[in-house]
Amino acid sequence: MIREGPSRDGVVILGAGPAGLSAAYELARYGKHSVVLEQDSVAGGLARTSEYKGYLFDIGGHRFFTKVRLVEKMWKDVLGDDLLERPRLSRIYYRSKFFHYPLDPMNVIAGLGFLEVIRCGISFLAARAFPQKPEIDFETWISNRFGKRLFRTFFENYTEKVWGIPCREIGAEWAAQRIRGLSLATLVHSAFHRRRPGKAKIRTLAQQFYYPRRGPGMMWTRVKELVESAGSEVVFNAPAERIHWKPGRVTGVSAGGRFYPGEHFVSSIPIRELMARLDPPPPPRYLEAAERLQYRDFLTVALIVKQRDLFPDNWIYVHDPSVAVGRIQNYKNWSPEMTPDSETSCLGMEYFCFKDDHLWRMADADLIELARREVAQLGLARAEDAIDGCVVRMPKAYPVYDKDYRAALSLIREFLDTLPNLQLAGRNGMHRYNNQDHSMLTAIMGARNILGAHNDLWKLDADSSYQEHGEPITDEELVALGATQPLVPSHLQGGTVSAGSSKFSSLP
Repeated sequence: MIREGPSRDGVVILGAGPAGLSAAYELARYGKHSVVLEQDSVAGGLARTSEYKGYLFDIGGHRFFTKVRLVEKMWKDVLGDDLLERPRLSRIYYRSKFFHYPLDPMNVIAGLGFLEVIRCGISFLAARAFPQKPEIDFETWISNRFGKRLFRTFFENYTEKVWGIPCREIGAEWAAQRIRGLSLATLVHSAFHRRRPGKAKIRTLAQQFYYPRRGPGMMWTRVKELVESAGSEVVFNAPAERIHWKPGRVTGVSAGGRFYPGEHFVSSIPIRELMARLDPPPPPRYLEAAERLQYRDFLTVALIVKQRDLFPDNWIYVHDPSVAVGRIQNYKNWSPEMTPDSETSCLGMEYFCFKDDHLWRMADADLIELARREVAQLGLARAEDAIDGCVVRMPKAYPVYDKDYRAALSLIREFLDTLPNLQLAGRNGMHRYNNQDHSMLTAIMGARNILGAHNDLWKLDADSSYQEHGEPITDEELVALGATQPLVPSHLQGGTVSAGSSKFSSLP
């Protein structure tokens, strides 16, 4: 596994989440030490495990699923028998009914009822006979293929909850990518041919995944311990206060009252923060570009419910516009050890918002009461059975892809290209909404660059000449990795997405 190195080797890594710690781990495997600076007091970033009175909960639900053997090998090497293989079940919840995800026509028919199915059929036929033009936005693209009623039922509400952007302002390109090859006809065809091998045309999600016995934080706490045992250092409560640079290179980082000089730097902190902390400040046009990068924030109400079994899903998507909650995790179904009392369950009531929203600013007690009311309103548990809870807020959980982000990011990269000893990795480090395996791989490839490779982290182009010096990353794996990453909407109009524009910002 990790080999000892002779001395500290001048590598400074910002952030102890999956990206930062993966970079440190890869360097340590080849005897090169690093210092990891983390502003928080725990490892894992968004992939941490939080605890309340013995109840463990994940911030958003982190499936360990990848098409890249190198990433999977790291999970298995680090966790061993503590990496569980879990069945995956996630469904859409609408009008007190569960619907399979991806959608199953027979299940949809049974759940909606005969009369609503007839209405949806008429809506579909009307859409096919009189499609809306031009087809430039998400709402129009979906409605033309499924009809307006199915769009309202299965697409509109959840999309707007997550992103805070009206569906009319989300580009059709995102819909075409997200639901590639899917139409009402292919859904019906797949329902009657699902058992025929090799015939499926619709990309579906894996039915099994790996998960650490005590949540994703178990992985990253253990990686921290491994890199420290090999001579590297992980420093908590050490936010990067100043990032010192001169033309051509970064020279060091001031954090927590100390100065950390280095020859190489890897940043997984939000780009907006990285640019703001550069000393001396870069030219104003680059700082202004960084300020245009926006983020969607996120909070979880961990609700302890005095019931043994609530529903079999790992998580459910809530498509009910009468409640603010967007997704509900059932942590016991991720791993039984997440819940210490087998007679209770712990639910993660997840709310997508902006930091200046009413939801974000609500007191913890009010948020817990809101979650208690909504879980009862949805019919998933009785309000009186929700006996306790706590709140975790996670700023900058989702980089926003609004109409300004691409130009802003391009300009920022123009400046950062002048600092070749600084590499960006991970979700916020690259302003890319991705999965954990993508964050890890960008960091591993960045670490290999420090060791002598020439990988392009932005294109995920692996240096083939370096492959013989480490576990190979094949082109097929990189293509598969890209295909399994979450897709994000592009914003068509209305300027930048700003705090307070959430549809649910005024909920009590």
